[in-house]
Amino acid sequence: MVSAPETNGYAHTNGHANGAAPKRKMILNAFVEMCSGHQSPGLWRHPDDQSMNFNDIEHWVELAKTLESGGFHAMFIADVLGGYDVYKKSLDEAVRSGAQWPVNEPMQVVPAMAAATKHIGFGVTVSTTYEQPYHLARRLSTLDHLTKGRCGWNVVTGYLDSAARNLGRVAQPEHDDRYAMAEEYMEVMYKLLQSSWRTDAVALDRARGIYTHPERVRPIHHEGKHFSVPGPHICQPSPQRVPVIMQAGTSRAGTAFSSKHAEAVFVSGHSPASCAAGVKSIREQAAKHGRDARAIKVIAKVCIVLGRTQAEAEAKYAEYASYGDVGGALALFGGWTGYDMDEYGDDEELRLVQTNAIRSYMEGLGKHQPKVGKWTKKVLAEHLIVGGLGGTIVGTPERVADELERWVEEADVDGFNIAYAIMPQSFTDVIDLLIPELRRRGTFWDGYPFPPGTTLRETLSGVRGQKLPADDHPASRYLWKPPPPRPESATKLAFRGLAGLNGVGGGGSVNGSGVNGAVAVNGHGGDHAGLGGGGVKANDGVVPASSRYVPAWLDSGF
Repeated sequence: MVSAPETNGYAHTNGHANGAAPKRKMILNAFVEMCSGHQSPGLWRHPDDQSMNFNDIEHWVELAKTLESGGFHAMFIADVLGGYDVYKKSLDEAVRSGAQWPVNEPMQVVPAMAAATKHIGFGVTVSTTYEQPYHLARRLSTLDHLTKGRCGWNVVTGYLDSAARNLGRVAQPEHDDRYAMAEEYMEVMYKLLQSSWRTDAVALDRARGIYTHPERVRPIHHEGKHFSVPGPHICQPSPQRVPVIMQAGTSRAGTAFSSKHAEAVFVSGHSPASCAAGVKSIREQAAKHGRDARAIKVIAKVCIVLGRTQAEAEAKYAEYASYGDVGGALALFGGWTGYDMDEYGDDEELRLVQTNAIRSYMEGLGKHQPKVGKWTKKVLAEHLIVGGLGGTIVGTPERVADELERWVEEADVDGFNIAYAIMPQSFTDVIDLLIPELRRRGTFWDGYPFPPGTTLRETLSGVRGQKLPADDHPASRYLWKPPPPRPESATKLAFRGLAGLNGVGGGGSVNGSGVNGAVAVNGHGGDHAGLGGGGVKANDGVVPASSRYVPAWLDSGF
């Protein structure tokens, strides 16, 4: 029998780390993929699991409604464009076990879920390496329209060579090259989504027959190393214009990218300690970019197995693990890390192997699982079977809440992407057992704080009216707004004549009353006297000549 994990990120817990619950409320997302099992290979065989129904639209609609009933912030939908074929240098184990195979495209199902809900958001995963930005901008704008602004984009650069081979490449570009490409990709996306249509471009003027003002739509003329996109964007601006930018890379290049662009960052680790340094780096780098580091929402991946008693939770974990698939787990691990565990013997201690990355990973894992005597590849697979890489927490609602609070306190995360063991029971257990405990502690909201029609950006930021990227986000610099309105009084000046010094013209009179003039020098300032274009009425009819205001656009030779 596989026993439940022991300590820290995978652990049973015994109370608060420092005796006090965190003040900030947690973000809770459901972490799913359009496949069976997702992070728990083989558990689709469990009699209560429904993840194999991923081809059925009703399956997804009901899941979205269930999650919204519990107050989940969003559904985070992962995706891959290829199969896991590193293990044994073959796709067979993934295909046989159903380890993220087959897998459907995530965007297709979102509008149906959005139509059945009012609040919950939807984050979709799309790679910058294998899709042209012009096409993706269209797809994301459409999705943002159809969800009424409840759309997020998880920006990934890809990690499977099998995807590259099926999309016209011999292999993936090098890791840092993919991020360099992604940097230019974001520039193109911001230009299309923010700078191609002026904020007042769409008129919908039936009387004059103007749908859109053509002078308020423009090409972007992007010519770069990786992309040539003349524009303009083919879709009118959506509620958020730019979907909420999410990102999951925690490498050096990934952290640099997320600290600049991401509004929500997905992290994964054995324990709070294994994530804390990465979270700190993201926030510090964001501040260097001039961003509010606290505005970036850092979301940790966890899998939660709940019971009304500790014994019940541990028995449930053991039952789930009994359905797991070792070959499927090693197939996933091979895809995630790039290492073929078939190269190691069945009885080989992985903490002693020559491969530095494997040895380092297993040493770190061993520190958080001290009761494991020997880490073989079978033991590793059993460790991955329920919840995959990252934290798996087994316990009562009180103990799980303690552990989540510890993650918030020690790793400085803002919330959690909850991976399921079985679908949908893992989520209904969270709703029925865990969320009431979190609400009792004041660490999860009592309900959606904003009315239906609120965008995902508002929901995640907690700022009503924050539909567009924040002013300190790089996308904000591209927003095309109308020019400031010309001051009315100055406009009148321009056409009536500015000087009128001898009583000629209505701009101003030296010895007359300034009823229609902007400034009455040595005369009476009437009701229409304008100082600085602001319609300031002259007190007692006297305005000094030195106060006459000439707007910059008039001073330029108009």
